Amino acid sequence: MSRDPNLNSYLFFEAVARRGTLSKAADELSVSPSAVSQQIKLMEQQMGLKLFRRQGRALSLTLEGEQLFQASSAAIRILRDARRNLGQTRDSYRLALRVSPSFGVRWLGPRLSDFVARYPEWKLRVDAAPDPTDFDREIIDLDIRYGTGDWAGLSASPLTRDVVLPLCAPGYRDRLGTQGLTAARLIDSARALCQWDRWLFETGIEGVANDKSLLIDRSSMALQLALDGTGVVLESLTLAARELATGALVPLCPDQPALEFPAYWITCPHRHVSRRAVRVFSAWLTEQAETHEAEVAALLHGFGMDLRQIEPGRA
Repeated sequence: MSRDPNLNSYLFFEAVARRGTLSKAADELSVSPSAVSQQIKLMEQQMGLKLFRRQGRALSLTLEGEQLFQASSAAIRILRDARRNLGQTRDSYRLALRVSPSFGVRWLGPRLSDFVARYPEWKLRVDAAPDPTDFDREIIDLDIRYGTGDWAGLSASPLTRDVVLPLCAPGYRDRLGTQGLTAARLIDSARALCQWDRWLFETGIEGVANDKSLLIDRSSMALQLALDGTGVVLESLTLAARELATGALVPLCPDQPALEFPAYWITCPHRHVSRRAVRVFSAWLTEQAETHEAEVAALLHGFGMDLRQIEPGRA
């Protein structure tokens, strides 16, 4: 009864078929010609087929041998390519990341060049989308999520704390004069964990009409309205630190504390945590977040502002 040869037999067969003689195949495989001959004979016995015609020292394939050679050479080529690619992954990694659009553009985007400079061989895919990743259906390694960090079934490591305060263009502040917030048009970000109602409650400020005449779905849009002098936005320095540093936006109420709370998290399934690509990128993110938080603290100190820690979602 015929039985399947082992993988080594296919390697010997492919080398003989490609080189045309036992001696040339033996040189390539670093074995003796007799070892190659024995392997081919055993293979023919196991398969119950004649694979070669022998013409002196030269060998030519039979019809069955030609069919087997086409299949075995293709399979061996696939294995060799896979081995080469596995060798390359020691120094090259792929990472698929999801972030919210505003965070991706305003926080992550300006910092990514640093990561690329450190790891030029890495292949990154950044998916900027408002919806969280469904890790069971999507090929994403990690997700930087905005929220309270309590997502069932996921690892959630704190990335950076949010610092929220009223911001507006210098010209708009000047037009308000001493009336301040009582005459201001308030801009709210619909997805923010801390909105105007919460900020007014925490600071104890009364007499401010908050009818949410401008409730914006995206922080980038809300910030742009403030930059254009349309109103006062209650927004995060995670997204607006650059505008505060350049003077494009200024604190409207520097005598009131900025509110601070955990907001951005590195999230992924627990099975992803041990992946080297995830570990390296997460460590880099944490380093960038520490630098960012130090810069924010320096900015607030420059305006003489204090920080007050709160728990998001609780008034």
